Order: sequence, then C-alpha cells, then structure tokens
Amino acid sequence: MEQFINHQVKDINISGIRQFFNMVSGKQGLISLTIGQPDFPTPDHVKEKAKQAIAHNYTSYTANAGIMSLRQAIADFVHSNYQLEYDPEKEIIVTAGASQAIDITLRTILNEGDEVILPGPVYPGYEPLIKLAKAVPVYVDTRETNFKLSANMLKAAITAKTKAVILPYPSNPTGVSLSKQELKEIADVMARHNIFFIADEIYSELTYEQPHISIGIYEEIRDKLIIINGVSKSHSMTGFRIGYILGAQWLMQHILKVHQYNISCASSISQHAALEALQNGESDPKEMKKAYLDRRNYVYHRLSHMGISCYLPDGGFYFFIDIRHLLADSFSIALQLVEEAGVALVPGSAFSKYGEGYLRLSYAYDQPTLEEGLNRIEHFISCRQ
Repeated sequence: MEQFINHQVKDINISGIRQFFNMVSGKQGLISLTIGQPDFPTPDHVKEKAKQAIAHNYTSYTANAGIMSLRQAIADFVHSNYQLEYDPEKEIIVTAGASQAIDITLRTILNEGDEVILPGPVYPGYEPLIKLAKAVPVYVDTRETNFKLSANMLKAAITAKTKAVILPYPSNPTGVSLSKQELKEIADVMARHNIFFIADEIYSELTYEQPHISIGIYEEIRDKLIIINGVSKSHSMTGFRIGYILGAQWLMQHILKVHQYNISCASSISQHAALEALQNGESDPKEMKKAYLDRRNYVYHRLSHMGISCYLPDGGFYFFIDIRHLLADSFSIALQLVEEAGVALVPGSAFSKYGEGYLRLSYAYDQPTLEEGLNRIEHFISCRQ
C-alpha cells in the first residue's frame, strides 16, 4: 500500500537534527549538545495560570484566531518591544507553535512550481513544508557573508517564479542577526517586487549586544509581510505549543481559513498560559538571557582556545563551528565525536548543503554539561593536531 502514499510526503525526510539525536540518544555517558530547547523550566507563574485555566474549565474551543485577550496581549507585546502595530481582531492568529504558523502560511500563499528563497545554511523545517505545497526551495549561499542574507544576494536570487522569501533571524543554526541598515536594504528590495516576505522571529527575545529589530518597522512592505513568533524560546514553553502570526488583514483572512480547517484553534489551556507569560512575564526572558550570555561567552572562549573558527552569535543559543580543517564530512565528524569522545553535536549538513563542513553546538545546557562537553571536544581536537 505504500505506493499510494502522497509522493511529496514520501520524498521528504525526518529533520536531520532529529535523525542524529535519535541515532545517538540512549548512548550511555553521552553529553548531548544537540537540541535547541531552553533548559530552564517554564516560569512558575505561567504554570500556575495553566493549572487555574483547567480548574476554571477553560477547556472548550476558543475563537479560531485565539482568545481575544491573548491576541491583545500579543499586539501590546510587539508594539512595546518591536514598535509594530497590528490589530488583534483582524491581524493576529494564535497557532500551535511557530511550526504550524509556518506551515499554514506557506500553504496559503504557495502554488505548484512557485519558488521560495532561503538563506543557507538554515533551519531544516522550511524545505519539507515548501515541498509539501509543491513549491521549490531556492537556497542562497551565505557562508561568505557571515551567514547573513544581503540585499544584493536577494536581488540576484529573485526570478519570475519567486513567490516568497523566508528571513529567519536571529538564525538557527548560526545565531546571527541583521542590523537595522541590513534590514532596510532588504526591505527596499522587497518593496519593488510583488513577493511575500516571511520573517521568522522566534528567537527575537534572545539577542545579546543589541535588541532585536523587526523588519516589520518598514511600512512599505507591510502588505506583503508575514511575521512569525511565539513563546517557546522566550518563555521556555516549547511543549505548550503557542506561536502567532502577524499580517495585513487582507492576507490573514485567508491564512485563518487554512488554520481553521487544520486545527480549529490552539490549545485553550496553553493560550491562557501564554497570556500570563506575555502580560506578567516580561522579566522571564531577561533572566534566561543573562545565563545564555554567560554560556555563550564561555563557549566562545573555549572554542577559540582550541583554535576552532566560529562566528560569535548575537542571538539564539547556537554556535556554528567550522570543522573543515578536519578533512571529513560533518556527519562523519559528528559520529566520531559520539563514538570516540562521547559528545554529540548536530552535523551541519542537516541545515542544507551549505552547512556542510560545520557542526551546530547548542548552549541551552547548564554550565557543568557545557564544561564536560567542551573538555571532550578539546581532547578530540587535540588528538587530530
């Protein structure tokens, strides 16, 4: 019967991140620095609100777009933090995580044969969703520009078939962000084309030297812009599965149709938890960010001492480390690290062919785990020099 499965589904693979994680999980004594998930517990006041929501029987369907109080809190949050103006009634949809937000957005805007521009290396969750919509991912190589998509690179990649561009900054896997000037130059290019623009800003609350700047501040691209965000990374709520989409009213009415038939609405309990996070959890991301910054600086110091080349990330919680000098493909090196050193990193090839020659290290782990993992990496590297 397998021959009758949708061929788009048959042709996609499980995420390379998860493939490698599943392959090495269960190995005794292994230090894993693979998964991009905050290691902090969900804040107590958020958990308490979830319990109260159950006790108060907030367990029925909500409005398809989400409870109005949460949509208003999202509108207030993005206005206060990023100077964005969105109508909570008509321009915000609450989703089951940012992943579902990406899925329903792509299914709304893409037709068969359309092209979607992606900066490579990039999070592996986009390509399968593009292909499921019978569209074509088009990668732009950003390795020579510190993993940043530039306006000139974007301009060169646009064709008559281009339907959308995905701008995922701060970036997974590289941790880089774009400056206000870089965003303005990209917005200027987009303003001249009838192309959708998807800004995945899920790591926006986890930036270090400079606060996150949303490309949504440029009014000239508002009608073609979709912004995706959520509370998973900012408030350590990955399992609650609450994301959200911001977009112009004319576009959101169509995305809402796909969302309605997809899941009806996001979890009612999780929505009330997210409401608490956004209304009363302003300090939560700041406290986590302090710890991430200390870890980032520690990891950078250790990697630099080992002679490993890497860009100092200004957002997220990843390092994308250059291992091309080891003269083997990234999957082989990652496997050797597991077998010989007892430490797991994600092969760069999981993030498109432009990630080959790199490994992703997540520092969303406590200090003792990072120290032991880096000790093992250092021993592994020293044995090859």
